[in-house]
Amino acid sequence: MTASETPVEIPSLPGLGTTWYRRGPRYWLRRALGAAAWLAVLAFCAYIALVLYGSFRGALPPGVRRVWDWAQVAASVVALVWGWLVQRREHRRRLLDPPGPDEFRAAKRDEHRRSTGLAVAGRVLWLVAAPVLPASAAWAVGWSVAAFTVRAYPSEVGARRRLEAHNGHPRTS
Repeated sequence: MTASETPVEIPSLPGLGTTWYRRGPRYWLRRALGAAAWLAVLAFCAYIALVLYGSFRGALPPGVRRVWDWAQVAASVVALVWGWLVQRREHRRRLLDPPGPDEFRAAKRDEHRRSTGLAVAGRVLWLVAAPVLPASAAWAVGWSVAAFTVRAYPSEVGARRRLEAHNGHPRTS
């Protein structure tokens, strides 16, 4: 690199800052804390799902209740695996064309804007979906665990590729 060339500053990624570049202890701490916070929220949602399911379940006759419970167990196991597979496939697809830091931020902003309306509609859906909430919660758990157990997030791969392409270094990921 000549004196006239200046390296590009390492971009800060949401949730990871610039720790993604070195992947040291601070990086893994940030990833672990992010996953723990998300899984705590998910555990609360699963608890609410089970409470609502319990209120629906109480209205069923005892014979139907037992059959419905076993159907929920089976559906929940299938949903857990399905959530895992959906997330892993999406992760592989996003790694083929990972977003750069600016693209990632823009996508996150759009995602937050779209989710505001869904939050209001979601409150009503919780009540309507009470009979299948355990399976829905299991799907979300499978999806989330798969999302947090990847080697690198697509946003990291995209940022690293763009940084290395700009600085003239060969790709490592």
